[in-house]
Amino acid sequence: MHVVVNAAQSVDGKLATRRRTQLRISGPEDFDRVDRVRAAADAVLVGVGTVLADDPHLTLDVEDRRVERLRNGRPGNPARVVVDSTGRTPTDARILDDAATTYLLVSPATPAERREALEGAGAEVVVVEGESEGGETGDDGGHVDLAAGIDALAERGVDRLMVEGGGEIIHSCFAAGLVDELHVYVGSMVIGGRDAPTLADGEGFTESFPRLDLVDTERLDDGIVLSYEVGDG
Repeated sequence: MHVVVNAAQSVDGKLATRRRTQLRISGPEDFDRVDRVRAAADAVLVGVGTVLADDPHLTLDVEDRRVERLRNGRPGNPARVVVDSTGRTPTDARILDDAATTYLLVSPATPAERREALEGAGAEVVVVEGESEGGETGDDGGHVDLAAGIDALAERGVDRLMVEGGGEIIHSCFAAGLVDELHVYVGSMVIGGRDAPTLADGEGFTESFPRLDLVDTERLDDGIVLSYEVGDG
């Protein structure tokens, strides 16, 4: 599977304020770019923290002929994926509507009754066995092995995956060695705050670091997009 990470950050590397509320960092030109990246994907993935903070929809304007061309004949929206170790996604979350298939990757720690409630709300719940250093940890210690979750998505026809955040999930994807491309919009603003989320939160890297090869830069709105190919650390 080909995994593309896309994010927007301030010049000091923050995705949002310390209050973790949704913040507009880029503008219309970058929104169009993100739509192109999203339209090229089979599925779009976020962590449950993003769902709880922003209640995203993660869809496209499928009536737009440009989007239709980008989808290359594939009907409708890309699938939506939430890494949600213990089933914390609200049953009324926008991501569970019928605009696209939504997969929830949960650990075996998620109670059966909670899985049933989420399935009743419209999710396809995928129980991911096993643990890994690159997993997303739930409040009770439940763990989703991201590599195993990616394999489960591949079995469901996902060949190209776009990861939209947040910082914990992006770090986990890098830690698990899953990322092939990274696109970062750097907006002309400073957010600050030691507790504000960054591009790659989590434990961080201390000895072996992901290798990034800069392949393109593009000026959009009042910022710049940095595009990288990701190699072995």
